[in-house]
Amino acid sequence: MALDQIAPLVGDIYLLTVLEQTGSFTQTAQRLGISKASVSMRVHALERATGLALVRRTTRQVSLTQAGHALVAEASPAFARIGASLLAVKDMTGTPRGNLRVTAPVALGRQHLAPLLSAFLRKYPEIRIELELVDRLVNMLHEGFDLAIRHTSAPPETCIAWTLCETRSRLVASPTYLRTRGMPTHPHELAAHDCVLYFGDRATDQWTFQRAGDGEPITIAVQGRLRANNSEVLRDAVHAGLGIGLLPDFSLASGGRLVTLFPDWTVQGYFGARLYALRPRSAHVPAAVRLLVDYLRERLAAGFGAG
Repeated sequence: MALDQIAPLVGDIYLLTVLEQTGSFTQTAQRLGISKASVSMRVHALERATGLALVRRTTRQVSLTQAGHALVAEASPAFARIGASLLAVKDMTGTPRGNLRVTAPVALGRQHLAPLLSAFLRKYPEIRIELELVDRLVNMLHEGFDLAIRHTSAPPETCIAWTLCETRSRLVASPTYLRTRGMPTHPHELAAHDCVLYFGDRATDQWTFQRAGDGEPITIAVQGRLRANNSEVLRDAVHAGLGIGLLPDFSLASGGRLVTLFPDWTVQGYFGARLYALRPRSAHVPAAVRLLVDYLRERLAAGFGAG
């Protein structure tokens, strides 16, 4: 097929790559800013041009046929190179500019990330940021994010990962709770206490402890009457005396006085040991992304100082 014949189909081939990522006509339409009917018509046009069925449709899901997967696999690297080329050319203007879609956890974003953005945007007036705060793990490629701020101990190998700072979890309780229920002296005693628990992508009802200098970690099953997928909610519940909570230091940096339990032990639960800026691997990192990462690394280097 001559290139002049292929050119009108390039947009439809890209649409097919998005459809593979989303598995949905509706989500593909939303991402590309077109109607669901237009998505269906363009898929039909591409199938007529190739003479093959590219999409398998059922009442419950949409998936690509073997031919559809083959076409996407061949075309996707070319689209990645085109995107990288365009970004590289835009960076040649000398003035940092562009739209950045950034995602971060709700508590971290509200308390620490959002307050930093005003100074950054004043410094770079041609850069625009769309900040989405969610506590679930997003698929950056499928949802169109340029950068994700996440606390984890093991960043995905598919991402470029910049370390922003160290972060740690602390086991805390309110003075009121401890007066009522007593101060536990060993992690094993947590089984008899009320705990407030996180639920979400990394949810677990087990906390693992290791004393400084000791070899063997111990894992304790915990229970409680309140679960939430947001560390601010858990922090407020601990303040209210509902139980013992395992909280990240970035949520403890604000709020009233809480008592830290087992300060000689490290504890692992839901939250990672480092805060990262993550981006899907690509041949080119836009200047606006690099500038934001450098700015956050500088401003967050000291961590959160929750004591």
